[in-house]
Amino acid sequence: MRTMSRYQKLRPLAHDAVNWNDGFWGRLHQLCREQILPSMREALDEPENGAVFSNFYIAAGLQDGERKGTMWSDGDCYKYMEACAHVYGVTKEQSILDQLDPLIDVIAAAQEDDGYISTPMQLRADKERWTDLHDHELYNMGHLLTAASVHHRTTGKRNFLEIAIRLADYLHEVFVPCPPELAHFGFNPSNTIGAVDVYRATGEARYLELAQTFVEMRGSQPGGKDLNQSLVSLREETRAVGHAVTAGYLYCGAADVVAETGDEELMDGLQRIWENAIHSKMYITGGTSALHHGASQRPEFGGKASAVHEAFGYEYSLPNATAYNETCANIANAMWNWRMLNLTGDAKYTDIVELVLYNSMLSSMSLDGKRFCYTNPLRWYGEEHPLLSQDTYERWRLLYCYCCPPNTARTIALLHNWLYSATDAGLWLHLYGSNSVSATLTDGSAIALTQQTDYPWDDVARITIDAAPAHEVSLMLRIPGWCDSAALSINGEASEAPLEPASYIELRRAWKSGDIIELRLPMRPRLIKAHPKAEEIRNHIAVMRGPIVYCLEGVDLPDDVSILDVYAPDEMCLTAKREDDLLGGVVTINGAARHITERNGSNALYLEAGKEQEADLDITMVPYYAWNNRGINEMTVWLPRRY
Repeated sequence: MRTMSRYQKLRPLAHDAVNWNDGFWGRLHQLCREQILPSMREALDEPENGAVFSNFYIAAGLQDGERKGTMWSDGDCYKYMEACAHVYGVTKEQSILDQLDPLIDVIAAAQEDDGYISTPMQLRADKERWTDLHDHELYNMGHLLTAASVHHRTTGKRNFLEIAIRLADYLHEVFVPCPPELAHFGFNPSNTIGAVDVYRATGEARYLELAQTFVEMRGSQPGGKDLNQSLVSLREETRAVGHAVTAGYLYCGAADVVAETGDEELMDGLQRIWENAIHSKMYITGGTSALHHGASQRPEFGGKASAVHEAFGYEYSLPNATAYNETCANIANAMWNWRMLNLTGDAKYTDIVELVLYNSMLSSMSLDGKRFCYTNPLRWYGEEHPLLSQDTYERWRLLYCYCCPPNTARTIALLHNWLYSATDAGLWLHLYGSNSVSATLTDGSAIALTQQTDYPWDDVARITIDAAPAHEVSLMLRIPGWCDSAALSINGEASEAPLEPASYIELRRAWKSGDIIELRLPMRPRLIKAHPKAEEIRNHIAVMRGPIVYCLEGVDLPDDVSILDVYAPDEMCLTAKREDDLLGGVVTINGAARHITERNGSNALYLEAGKEQEADLDITMVPYYAWNNRGINEMTVWLPRRY
């Protein structure tokens, strides 16, 4: 198994190097193990759900019945299996293998002799392979390749990997000749990520060749569209366009190819796209798909306006109530930035990973881990909200399009792999949370440490060295971009090293067991404003504390006050308060706002300004990720400055 990518600056640790020790993410990992995954398995066995395991049994000839679910059902089942494999990598619970092994046997039985497997196609006599990109064959297959590679890495078993190898060999035979009619094929390109994963699991160069082929084919022939990023190649692309999930997966796969090949031209394309996506098309929560439905204009490439959905919008067009922000798109944004971080070591990418994790990823799931939402808007009008595609008033357990729940589950399950990286020089600390790590650095030396913190509620992370080599080793600690007053001490002695926001501070010395590093990241509530071109939120403010975005929910307002009536005065004093009995334990933000008490014809579309009656109003804001857990009510992230 290949554990290091030649052109990555940062290297991953072993899958079992980190163990959670309670704390914010430790409790969520436990929730994933005890609640999220068992509940999800029940959903995947219910015939009315959009993703079901029953198709595999039917395709394998083990039971009778009709195909159920969506054309992408298989891929969502594989994501669930991947999440289970990640959890096994931490817990080593035999019960997880006892659940996965029978499923793997069924998948093997369902696989065709030539390696093909996509049960929604296999169970439809009216469908032929590779005739319609919306059949999601490559989406299903890509998630199999990744899930099987993760399973092999965490268990050491080859039963799932052998299925993936047969599939990858089949895909190599079909796609590496680059047939022109398949140039833009594959709507949702998890296949590129999966091909690199199998390459890393086996070391077989043909699977890297397959991944390169997938990247090069997209946009290589006339007739492509922005919806699936096939109008032009990534090497030419200048903007983030089209479906935000297919985009995120495409960028992830391309970044994986760069990590293995050092392709500088491809990396340049990814960096151009990143600048456009992050600086003009990303929501304050890390969400990336503004449009339920819309159009993409590409005059710079001679393209006519083309229809897009679940997509990036135009630069600075960031509506609130109609924001789509599909959970899978948000997670794909974090996945892409994680890869860019490991290619460069640049903390600006880690800031985006953290932003998504605490906000637009976590907002998709109820606090008990059993119910989900597909879209993640930034304003909600309660029972009067106009429901657009995939919007729902309340979180659901089952849904026709079930892709988001297993994506959320696998992200929580794998997050311990994102806390640290290694180089020859030492250990990099990316994300803060209570854990223990025992790592082998790339020079072969070993280091172990324990991190204690109540981050993101508390601003102190205490790192204790448990074991270290005799020679000097660097610890690279991330200073988040939101923190402009970080402080650091080592064994009680204040450090004089500059602590710049959005950077890594290098601490190099011969560490000894018992050394203690204390990093303080003050978390004052901050008022955030948007670029003036962002018209929907111009002259509005949002509130953040640390990495957490806050929102105002109607349940926290007086019965006769709507979020539509609340605005932020020019001077708004904010205070933070720990609330252990609210929403699973959070820090709330309290402030003095204003509200309209009489609108002088409130149902009119246009009103004469200056005749409203106003009053003071004390408000309590809660973390955005925790909204929609207290019944159907209003919500807003952004507050206008004045009416």
